[in-house]
Amino acid sequence: MIRLLVADDHPAYRRGLELMLDGSADITIVGAAADGERAVELARTLTPDVILMDIRMPGLDGIEATRRLTRAGSAAAVVVLTMFEDDDSVFAAMRAGARGYLLKGAEQDEIERAIRAAAAGEAIFGPQVALRVIAHFATGGGSVVAAFPSLTEREREVLERVAAGKGNAAIAHELMINLKTVRNHVSNIFAKLQVSERAQAIVKAREAGLGGA
Repeated sequence: MIRLLVADDHPAYRRGLELMLDGSADITIVGAAADGERAVELARTLTPDVILMDIRMPGLDGIEATRRLTRAGSAAAVVVLTMFEDDDSVFAAMRAGARGYLLKGAEQDEIERAIRAAAAGEAIFGPQVALRVIAHFATGGGSVVAAFPSLTEREREVLERVAAGKGNAAIAHELMINLKTVRNHVSNIFAKLQVSERAQAIVKAREAGLGGA
């Protein structure tokens, strides 16, 4: 069962999400927060697997709340769910450590897929947001070897698949290696790229031309 925390300052929208996900067999809402401060507190006490995080909330906003959770080493995967699709909001969320970004017009199945993907360690973006991300990095140049000279050939293969949004299990299947080996490669990649989150690794990889096709 995926434990979900919802952070949104609109009670009606929070209630709508509760009703929407009530029939899900593998997702349960364990808490709700009306601002970023409360979201950070509940993330510590309720240990959710995934947090649906709005951006604009009173007091501490969703971006700063995500950043604090990332710095604190929270295991919860943050998926931003907001009405804002501008580049500043999208990339600020990614830099803060969000693993996904959806717009509030998303359908129920899209939201559920995003929750499951984030819980599995994947990065997930709604269709409109994905197009913006790809367009933003379309002009990113330089070969992967030149950009990341410290990576081994296998690590570059893993990074390419991480940049494409694939989870560790899918990477293990494609490269025909075991899951623990993939995890070790990902850990080494994070250290060499000096990042702490999968979304941050995706940003750097796509700047080098990986995963945008």
